[in-house]
Amino acid sequence: MFAANKILAVIAVLAATTYCSAFVSPSFANAKSRVSFGLEMAAGNTNYDKVFVAGGSRGVGKHIVEKLVANGHQVVALVRSDEAMEELAGIEGVTPVKGDAFDYKSVENNMDGCDAAITTLGGAAATGDGDAKRVDYEGNNNVIEAAGILGVTRVVLVTSIGCGNSKDAIPESAYEVLKDALAAKQRAENVLIKYYTNTNWTIIRPGGLKSEPATGKAIVTEDTSAIGTIHREDVADLVVKTLTSAAAEKKVLSAIDPSIETATNPDGKTFDEFGL
Repeated sequence: MFAANKILAVIAVLAATTYCSAFVSPSFANAKSRVSFGLEMAAGNTNYDKVFVAGGSRGVGKHIVEKLVANGHQVVALVRSDEAMEELAGIEGVTPVKGDAFDYKSVENNMDGCDAAITTLGGAAATGDGDAKRVDYEGNNNVIEAAGILGVTRVVLVTSIGCGNSKDAIPESAYEVLKDALAAKQRAENVLIKYYTNTNWTIIRPGGLKSEPATGKAIVTEDTSAIGTIHREDVADLVVKTLTSAAAEKKVLSAIDPSIETATNPDGKTFDEFGL
């Protein structure tokens, strides 16, 4: 067995190599905190005391924010409107920050100091020059890039069944309707998988979403043919469980609720559950 001082020396070298070669810290204080975080990660820490959430003002993201604070995490939630700021400010443990996911510096500045990042961004927005840019890629890519620059090594990206190798899981008619959004989400997935190899990422691809109370019966699976429906609150529950699951690191998982009957799976095909 290595002596304690040798173990610490190895960890220090690995942390210094990872962070110093990849990032330029704006200040000594920030550099010190990021190296400290790297040491915690090397020691197997998965507590993630402070979590950055993009897309936390509504839907799945809002449920994620609520469940994170219920589990003892501090949350920094990036929102666009004053109404969302006011609403989230009323939740103890949440620090809402007003910003634009299309603006990289807005994302980076507000993520700084966080241990992990979760993004549920989706939709379309038009730029001033008339070209449409989708937050599904642009915003998610900014979150991923900022995490890399800041040394936030735990990232959970929520996309959709129909992305990447799950394309054939959804009906062709549905894919045609959603193809632009799915293509943008897939681009974000590819960036995370191909270029952020030092990041402990997880990609969650939910099926058809419903805004109803959680059933508690939803699952994640590695089966790329999985299709079905899932309630937004159940997606949030799975995302929060995934955050601290070492087994889920560098995994792409589809999220469905096998207890909900759906026309997309009329034969009731079952899928193996991935254990979080």
